[in-house]
Amino acid sequence: MNNLLKTLIAILAIINFSWIAKADYPEKPITMVIPFGPGGSHDLNARVFTSIIPQYLGNAIIVKLVPGASGQTGTAMVAQAKPDGYTLLFTHNYVDQLQHHVKKLPYKPLSDFVTVGRLNYAAACMIVLSKSKYQSVQDVFDAAKSSNGKLKLGHSGMWGATMVPMAQLMSWGKVNANLTPFKGGGPMVKGLLAGDVEAVLHFPSVIKGQGSKVRTLACGAKEKSLGTPPTFEELGFTGQIGYMDRILMAPAKTPPERIKILQDALSKLKDDKTFKKFMKRLGENMKFMSGPDYEKIRAEKSNNYKSLVKQMTKG
Repeated sequence: MNNLLKTLIAILAIINFSWIAKADYPEKPITMVIPFGPGGSHDLNARVFTSIIPQYLGNAIIVKLVPGASGQTGTAMVAQAKPDGYTLLFTHNYVDQLQHHVKKLPYKPLSDFVTVGRLNYAAACMIVLSKSKYQSVQDVFDAAKSSNGKLKLGHSGMWGATMVPMAQLMSWGKVNANLTPFKGGGPMVKGLLAGDVEAVLHFPSVIKGQGSKVRTLACGAKEKSLGTPPTFEELGFTGQIGYMDRILMAPAKTPPERIKILQDALSKLKDDKTFKKFMKRLGENMKFMSGPDYEKIRAEKSNNYKSLVKQMTKG
């Protein structure tokens, strides 16, 4: 009986210790890698939600910017990290679902990562300097034609969230241009302000932050925060263009109970009044999607991008 009692006590101790270990997560700050440079829309959105989520998560999320290779450097870092819930990735659909159709990557996005949640989405908008002579998207197209493809238009990285829709627009307008790459959305807008390029595509939070320095010519969707410029659809473009999902992801082998804790914190965050107020000031929407719901559409979206890549590369 004495040995049996000792065994039961030992089992209960193990169960209790296991429960405490799970309940304590996160017992230290979490590192969230953004695979892009400073000043882009991911950086701006991250500043808002990481400042508020600790009250629902019980610990801080520390942002780490790791730009390079159009988002692949930071993504590879998280793919190789210990899957313990302490290293996360704040990325978007072009990196997660499109790039693996273009080149061989050191990771497999659809199997190496699992979605914690989609914070929101944003539609790309074409902007120029406020002093620019271009008053419309058609003006930009006309300038590209008259320059014999030498007009410089910027993008934030190969096969990224601004390069792909810019290429789609050029194809739709039947024009060629000098598409100049920058190392992220922040450097890209600096390039526009410096006059290195004539026009770029960007997202509401960054555009709103430029104030009167830039003029918005058109957007992928109605953007009230920017004065409701015309949509590309209203200008005649058919099909979806420039929608970027901002996704929080974890390595696929992260313990499910830890992912659930993260998902519960995000779910509470989306209803937080302060969070809503700050996001409104930022000019971003609140179109949250749970991790399980986003997982249901990842493969389908990836297949759609596969078709788009073939179309764009005539493959």
